Amino acid sequence: MNILIVGAGGFLGAIARYAVALWIGQNWGRSFPLGTFFINVSGSLLIGLFMPLVTERFMVNPQWRLFFAVGFLGAYTTFSTFEFETGNLLKDGEVALAALNVILSVAAGFAALKVGNMIAKGI
Repeated sequence: MNILIVGAGGFLGAIARYAVALWIGQNWGRSFPLGTFFINVSGSLLIGLFMPLVTERFMVNPQWRLFFAVGFLGAYTTFSTFEFETGNLLKDGEVALAALNVILSVAAGFAALKVGNMIAKGI
């Protein structure tokens, strides 16, 4: 059942990501990846709002976390998870690990993108 809950949230999150990026691109252009930027920042805001509410403030069925945080936001943006986990490292006093996570995630992600480009181009 949990797989279906995550899948349903992911289905809706993927559609939301596409719709938001399309709308922003049509209204503000595509010279800067504003759609992706907005999606990443809004996803971070949503997970930052949602997780404390459902884990500390209100008692809700844990399947809502699976649906929204894992499914919807996971498909809407994985950046929100990255931000949440980095925030948890900071909250736990792990400043060096948080900085390492930021630096390595951005650098390794960009390097992986370039390697994937080279493989795709046969270089």
